[in-house]
Amino acid sequence: MKTGGQLIVEALKANGVRRVSCVPGESYLAVLDALYDSGIDVLVCRQEGGAAMMADCWGRLTGEPGICMVTRGPGATNASAGLHIARQDSIPMILFIGQVQRDAREREAFQEVEYRRAFTEFAKWVGEIDDARRIPEFVTRAFAVATSGRPGPVVLTLPEDMLVDEVEAPAAQPYMPVEAHPGPSQMKQFEAMLKEAQRPMFILGGTRWTEEAVAGFQEFASRFKVPVGCSFRRQMLFDHLHPSYAGDVGIGINPALAKEIKDSDLLVLVGARMSEMPSSSYTLIDIPYPAQKLVHVYPDPEELGRVYRPDLAICAAPAEFTTALSGLEPPAAPLWAERKSAMHDAYLKWSTPPRTGPGSVQMGPIMEWLDANTAEDAIFANGAGNYATWVHRFHRFRKFNTQAAPTSGSMGYGLPAAVAAKQLFPEREVICFAGDGCFMMHGQEFITAVRYNLPIITVLVNNGTYGTIRMHQEREYPGRVSATDLVNPDFVAFAKAYGGHGELVEKTEGFAAAFERARASGKPAIIEVKLDAEAITPTRTLTQIREKA
Repeated sequence: MKTGGQLIVEALKANGVRRVSCVPGESYLAVLDALYDSGIDVLVCRQEGGAAMMADCWGRLTGEPGICMVTRGPGATNASAGLHIARQDSIPMILFIGQVQRDAREREAFQEVEYRRAFTEFAKWVGEIDDARRIPEFVTRAFAVATSGRPGPVVLTLPEDMLVDEVEAPAAQPYMPVEAHPGPSQMKQFEAMLKEAQRPMFILGGTRWTEEAVAGFQEFASRFKVPVGCSFRRQMLFDHLHPSYAGDVGIGINPALAKEIKDSDLLVLVGARMSEMPSSSYTLIDIPYPAQKLVHVYPDPEELGRVYRPDLAICAAPAEFTTALSGLEPPAAPLWAERKSAMHDAYLKWSTPPRTGPGSVQMGPIMEWLDANTAEDAIFANGAGNYATWVHRFHRFRKFNTQAAPTSGSMGYGLPAAVAAKQLFPEREVICFAGDGCFMMHGQEFITAVRYNLPIITVLVNNGTYGTIRMHQEREYPGRVSATDLVNPDFVAFAKAYGGHGELVEKTEGFAAAFERARASGKPAIIEVKLDAEAITPTRTLTQIREKA
């Protein structure tokens, strides 16, 4: 006989779980007790949104579901921020929520929420385990749902009294991953379409990639000399200095790359949904019938043809499709080779940061220094805001699993993600980029990094405003600044008060030494970079935006 709490933990161990993030709650005390001597690492967080974002990051960097546990009501609704990211970003994750006891259901008991109604839009599946004997069934199904097809989050709610029931239940078994493979006839048709094309373009995106798949696709690109782009915040899927790399297909796309995509005669989307941000608000590709011939490779049949009607739909995960590509033979002299080289040259020019700008701190030289002084396997994490442009446009990603950033555009993600990434890869350097507004969304998780001795380095770009909204505001309502100014703490003092290391950079030339001191400290660190609010984008100032409005 075992309690429901013990069965939950046994099911997690059977499915290979090594870590969970949580904020503790009385509604799942029996699970916390079972975790006590389970061997599973428990990362205790300070707010449920941060805990859920950490689980998302584990799922993002491993391909296995990140596990988060929170209490009912306010705990669950706080966690919904991370749940939404996992849903929009197609990240496998399982959120366990403590629930009110079964005999109090439907009475609006203390902190009661009906999660199957509340979270349907946030998760692939929302289930409640009302019988402890069914725990192995529900948990194994949760892993299968979270990882199959288009990955995403699953929510399982745990009535408090169910967790203390003592029952006989079958031993939990690991879930069986489900893979979708391209058929031989599909690959033959794809090969014919590619060899007939004169201006092909490949765009990589989504999840379910592996290090081997990324290497395999780069080998294919080398053999076929095709141009390759990466969709929004999926840049780690292709080496930016590979001669086939054409740039990122996201917010603020290089106009030259956008034109090449529109002018292509064969567009191949591999793992990418091409939703609003990478498609430039659905303007790059005509809906529902693209002007180009379209090959869409995606692991979930429900996505194929949902927005864009492809000429060839291949239901396959990126890794399986890439394996099939290895059997294709390239043409002797590809017609598109010269175009590919021109597109890479255009990317290199576009991704070279400006040396000057308003104020005494210029981010361009800082980005150049970081690229020259960080390892190729360093992980860059960020949330959302105009500051992130400096990372996405000017940092040249070289390796797989070096980027943790939300395609959903959620602020506050960078710091929890950096904590999770460093816990997962302690041997690698982890750098969090955050704006002052973004950092304060989940800045309390800095203490989590301190508690677990995770020496992340946060580059905190402080311009005293919600920059993205201010930029839009000056364009739409010039000179009428409303609700976008910020008053901030002393971030250096903040870092030190939490037990970390703090640095202030007020001139460009001070950044390198500050970063090296932060690195040498061996502590979680914050480097506050005072950026002039005029430097709102790499190419246009607030004044220029206002005057052109």
